[in-house]
Amino acid sequence: MGFRKKSKNPPVLSHEFVIQNHADMVSCLAMIILLGLMFEVTAKFAIMFITVQYNVTQVLDEKNDLVNLYQYGPKDVATVFFYLLIVVILHALIQEYILDKMNRRLHLSKTKHSKFNESGQLAAFYLFSFIWGCGILTAEDFAKNPTFLWEGYPHTHMVFQVKFFYICQIAYWLHALPELYFQKVRKEDIPRQLYYICLYVVHITGAYILNLHRLGVVLLVPHYLVELLFHASRLFYFSDENKQKGFTLWALLFVITRLLTLTLSVLTFGFGLPRTENQGFSLVEGNFNVLTIRMACLAAICLTQAWMMWKFINFQLKKWRENSQMQASKKKTASPKSKPHKRELTRGERFGASASGQQRQTDTVDTRVELFLRREP
Repeated sequence: MGFRKKSKNPPVLSHEFVIQNHADMVSCLAMIILLGLMFEVTAKFAIMFITVQYNVTQVLDEKNDLVNLYQYGPKDVATVFFYLLIVVILHALIQEYILDKMNRRLHLSKTKHSKFNESGQLAAFYLFSFIWGCGILTAEDFAKNPTFLWEGYPHTHMVFQVKFFYICQIAYWLHALPELYFQKVRKEDIPRQLYYICLYVVHITGAYILNLHRLGVVLLVPHYLVELLFHASRLFYFSDENKQKGFTLWALLFVITRLLTLTLSVLTFGFGLPRTENQGFSLVEGNFNVLTIRMACLAAICLTQAWMMWKFINFQLKKWRENSQMQASKKKTASPKSKPHKRELTRGERFGASASGQQRQTDTVDTRVELFLRREP
């Protein structure tokens, strides 16, 4: 994100005033929602913003234990909005108390400032989401049984951790849109950031609405690991340009993750879901297991992976060209091809040359004197 320069007294409600004090404004709005819990009239509306909605209690057949599961619904929009405010506040805290202090120590240029802030924010988010996602996968035992991705579809019920995970994911990527304005992102960087923000919002929201949250978590965890490695490597690179080993590991894991994503997607949409018992389209039951939606989802994932690989290949080719040019310039400076020039004479050589010149002049004078004496009178 962009580097912020604070002026002393900006006009009230001006752009600079809003940018400098947006975290305080958002904090006041979040506090108003929390204060709504104190009054009976507003408590039922405030709870809709703060707590996760649409809980369903079910009884397990084996142990007869009560389990609280959750579905999704329109009230989730309010919950996403509240946690979007929380993410904006956390974003400002990380920026002011961690990244800005590191920027002052490193003395980076404006371009590197923007990339450093962007990588710092994303690295923190990817680390937190990766750890959270691994906890969900461990609790649900996704790795032991891959058929768990499509068995029993539609997966209309979620445990609390899964639903809250998706609420926070959607809230984070939606908050990134106004942050483009709050952080004064450069115009050249806005299209690039808009591309990946919109891709995250569309794919995560699609997996949430289409009841594909199991596949979504499985695909997000390795993807976040790769992105975490990239942004962490970029942070180390900005602190010391010699630290570039992380990019090599990132390049290897990036390709593996793309292949893993395509494999699981084809396996789920091409072989798993077509063989399940519940086939058809029903908004009430949350069933979207029809050929059109399956192919649309698979095409969206494949096109996204192809676009990411295309950007990755162009990035690697650009780096390879830059490295080859740097090596060629180093070779030219090490062995320069210059024209041969005359060697400077030493002191003895200069003395010998002057002496021989004087001897030639003396011989010429003697010869002239002899000719003059031999003349006939």
